This record gives sequence, structure tokens and C-alpha cells, in this order.
Amino acid sequence: MNKINYQKLLDEEIKKITAEKKTPTLLLHSCCAPCSSYVLEYLSNYFKITVLYYNPNIFPKEEYQYRTEELKRLIENLPVTNAIAMISTEYEPEKFYEIANGHENDPEGGERCFRCYELRLKEAAYYAAKGNFDYFTTTLSISPLKNADKLNEIGKRLSEEYGIAYLYSDFKKKNGYKRSVELSKIYHLYRQDYCGCVYSKTNREQAANTIEKI
Repeated sequence: MNKINYQKLLDEEIKKITAEKKTPTLLLHSCCAPCSSYVLEYLSNYFKITVLYYNPNIFPKEEYQYRTEELKRLIENLPVTNAIAMISTEYEPEKFYEIANGHENDPEGGERCFRCYELRLKEAAYYAAKGNFDYFTTTLSISPLKNADKLNEIGKRLSEEYGIAYLYSDFKKKNGYKRSVELSKIYHLYRQDYCGCVYSKTNREQAANTIEKI
């Protein structure tokens, strides 16, 4: 089976949008400010973006609140072609623990993470349908640690379920991840050292302790 080039699909969609001389609306799920930086810089040239901060996986609550504020600060300061709006949701960690039940010991990048992708993308699809957006997508694919194939597979399925076009992407391509690191330095963004959930935080701490003992 040939691997799908999701960046190529995104390029083709943007080319079509540009040719039609329209500026469609996009509901963009965001995981954090650093990952959003390049994506917003890039996509705001072609879309009217509303950022959705919905991440019930984040632990602890203080981390959730800090990431929310950093995202707001980025949006306020990032120069963009089209103005960006933001929706921040209530902290609902019980929803993450519900889908993670029985998968607490899964390795990073395994089934628990895929369930977490779907939890957040489903909320994005819901908001996109409710707000009558033209597209929805997520910033998650910019991370080298996230499975872009799985994210786009879930996005496609939810697109069909909710009747909203999913904007296929692999934002780490075209030096997207590198640019996000550069923008994080420019805007002094907080770059967390773990994905966000309590399990990734624990794994990070265990790995750090192991290195200290060597």
C-alpha cells in the first residue's frame, strides 16, 4: 500500500481555494501554543480560523490553564493575514480518563493515544458542525511524536459522520516543526517537556530519573 502524502493533499486543497478566490472558515483544534504557531502563521493566509482549545487529557489543571493562556497570548501577538478567534473549553479530565480506562499502561503512541486523538477531534468536528464551518482539522500532526496517518484516518471518518470537510495535513512537513521551534523562541512560548497527560508526565519523569542514575 502506498503511503498517503497528506501535505500534498493540503497543498492541492489550498491551491483550489486560492483559485476560487475565497476565504473559507476553519475550526482548528489546538493542543498548545508552540504547535499552533507555525500552523496559524501558515493557514491564516488562506482561512478564517477559529482555534478550539479542547484537551481534557492535560494534567494537572494548572498545566491546562497555563497552556490556555499561552495560546491566547500567541494569538494576540502573532501577525496574521486573517484575524483569529479562539474558543477555550472547561477542564474536563474525567472524559480523558474514561477513554483511557484499561489502557493506562499502553506505550506512548499506542492505543491510548489514538483514543485521545479521537476524543479531541470528535469535539472539534462537533464544534465545526455546530458553527457551520467549512473545514476542521488539528495542529497535532506537527509533532514528530504524533501519528499523522492515524490522525487523518480519524479525521476522515469524523468528516463523514458530521458532514464537515476535514483538512488533511501533516504539518511537520515543509520544515513545519522546525518553524514552530523558531516561532516559540521568537515569542518566548512555554514548551512543555511531556505530551500532556498524567501517563506521559510519569514516563518523562521515570526517564529523567533513569538518566540521572546512569
